[in-house]
Amino acid sequence: MTFLEYVLIGYVVGILTTAPVGPVNIMAIQHAVRGGFRQGVYVGLGAVVADTIYAAVAIFGVSAVTTFVEGQFDLIEIVGGALLIVFGIKIWNTHPHLTSDGNGRDHGFIGDATAAFFMAITNPGAVLAFIAIFGGLGEFRPAHGDHLGALVMVAGVAGGATSWWVIVSAAVSHFRARIDDRWLDRANHIAGFLLTAFGVLIYLKLALELLL
Repeated sequence: MTFLEYVLIGYVVGILTTAPVGPVNIMAIQHAVRGGFRQGVYVGLGAVVADTIYAAVAIFGVSAVTTFVEGQFDLIEIVGGALLIVFGIKIWNTHPHLTSDGNGRDHGFIGDATAAFFMAITNPGAVLAFIAIFGGLGEFRPAHGDHLGALVMVAGVAGGATSWWVIVSAAVSHFRARIDDRWLDRANHIAGFLLTAFGVLIYLKLALELLL
């Protein structure tokens, strides 16, 4: 297969693994509503870094890293659940105003991207999903030892994931002018509730696993 084909396959995988609505999608939408296009992209880029790492782990078949992730599955879920609850409560208690930053100043690339990165990297299901997807590609996956082909496919994954965040942020920010502060408060409450709910569900799942 050609490098172009590897890029296209990786691009599709990147979109498919990013598109499902989850905590990071909710966070990106909320930030795009509050701060505009760039704020949504900032959040997305943090998740892209995490997804790219997991994609690289999966496609290069680094068994030691994969074994570590599987062995620490519960610990990673506990940390991830705590982060979701903290972020959810923080967002619920935030009352943003579209006119508060009169100069249109960004809310901070590093903070938004870092938060999204840790939310994405503490999702142990992500690396397992990538392993399942790349494992199922068969002959459409770079052959063992084709490191350049693997890198090209990982780059395609990063490109697909980035495209998704750009599209979502652009669509949400397009309607920003129609949104007032009361709508933002409702959006914050919904986003905060859903993020907290995701975290609580993780702990409920762990509790059920201990009882059964």
